[in-house]
Amino acid sequence: MTISQVNRLYFINMLKGLIVSNFHPSQKLGEEESKHFVLKTCQRTLIIHYGKELRLSCLEIYQAEHAYNFLLEVICGLQSKLVGENEIVGQFKIAYKEYALNPFRDNTVLLILEKLFKDSKYIRSEYLLGLSQKTYASIARKHIIGINKADEVLVLGSGHLAQDLINQFKKKAKVYISARNLKQANQLANEHDIGIIPWENVHMYKQFPFIANSIGAECVLFNEEFFDDWSIEHSKKLFVDLGSPSVIETQKTYSQGVMNLDDILSEGAIVETKKKNQIKKAKTAMNQLVERRAELLRDKLIQKRKRQQHFEFRNAL
Repeated sequence: MTISQVNRLYFINMLKGLIVSNFHPSQKLGEEESKHFVLKTCQRTLIIHYGKELRLSCLEIYQAEHAYNFLLEVICGLQSKLVGENEIVGQFKIAYKEYALNPFRDNTVLLILEKLFKDSKYIRSEYLLGLSQKTYASIARKHIIGINKADEVLVLGSGHLAQDLINQFKKKAKVYISARNLKQANQLANEHDIGIIPWENVHMYKQFPFIANSIGAECVLFNEEFFDDWSIEHSKKLFVDLGSPSVIETQKTYSQGVMNLDDILSEGAIVETKKKNQIKKAKTAMNQLVERRAELLRDKLIQKRKRQQHFEFRNAL
């Protein structure tokens, strides 16, 4: 048996309890599921946990090294419709911070996620640079600034994606922000020297012909009435909705001034052979990383067991 094969067996043993459940993004989670690591995106909901499988109807279940490989592909953007996009990294980090504060957190899951961040950074820098210069924010910029030549843009939200949008817009247009989290909105406004529209002054939004929304929630914030009034105000306009779940409810399409997440994803589809080759190389490197990670995790576990045995021996004296 080769060293590579031995390492792979170690890894299977180390991660035999790791389970990744891949759910449809609209899947409703109960109280029990929320105790685990949960990542919700516009394309999927992932639950990462240790132990027995969750008894829920999901699309796919990955275990052990297959689970780690799948997580690597997800965080590197290779499971996204917008292949190579980097917004997923920020979503993972936010979910990690929330899980770290969860009283039911599993320290082994936290350890695996920390290794995942390190490995994904390596894969992106070595194999995926230039794979997709188009991100959600950059495509929004193309349509709002590049095509429509907007000189003012209202950004809704105060999270990671909102900051990406601000960075994309601020060099070419005057940017305003509005968000429910006033503290974060003020921080972004001060950091980027942009204006603030109070969250409660929704009527002021209609003054802006160009709006980029990053807010996702299980409710409707902008209905057909809002878009009807907004459309009357402006002949040249564009509302780009990047929220997931979407907070808009309208029949209006891109030709009528509303661009949704499906439009963004369709535009970012990758078909070029060169990029497909980059993806193939990245996936090969991921398999090699899994084997390498096996050895590192094995050593860490051995050290942990030795410390535990030493502690038990001292207590027995």
